[in-house]
Amino acid sequence: MPFPAPAPRTHLHNRAINCQGYLRDDGMWDIEAMIVDTKTYVVDNRWRGLLDPGIPIHNMGLRLTIDHEFTVHAVATTMDDQPHQVCHEVLDNYQQLIGLRIGPGWNRKVKELLGGIKGCTHLVELLGPIATVAFQTTASPAVKEMAREKCPDVYANVEPDPTQKPFVLNSCHTWRSDSPAVEEVYPLHFTGGDKEKIAES
Repeated sequence: MPFPAPAPRTHLHNRAINCQGYLRDDGMWDIEAMIVDTKTYVVDNRWRGLLDPGIPIHNMGLRLTIDHEFTVHAVATTMDDQPHQVCHEVLDNYQQLIGLRIGPGWNRKVKELLGGIKGCTHLVELLGPIATVAFQTTASPAVKEMAREKCPDVYANVEPDPTQKPFVLNSCHTWRSDSPAVEEVYPLHFTGGDKEKIAES
């Protein structure tokens, strides 16, 4: 369903966030995210001079290399376009993500390590979508089978734990623990109408 017709307006800003997930040949996973901001008018940037419409103000990104348990093993950063000369000075700080595990508490830990003056607002913003894309990249049974075939030495003994709480549980209306979707896909975690179980899940 499209938006309702808007009031008369002038287009000024574009932000594109692109995330991609990859299964590597060594059994690890690369999760990449890029953010690009452009304007529809000429911008007078104090450092870069006049920027024509469509020239990126921000063009930067992150790549996290994770294992099947979502532990970060490597971090790569890119900052092709930035609005200030000193923006890139924080890039090395993102190596602090190595050793962290994507899961409960991820966003809190990211803000603790890289929030405020310790990081770049735009790169920190990408770490939320990166976490989601990591799960979406690896969650499919077909992808898990692909990983076993591609990297049998890594995944031969990796079996899903049906008792482990699904990352989507209670993350939205559809995946609430008493929903038909959870009853069908994750029956062990279905709480029906039991409000106490819903509160615990």
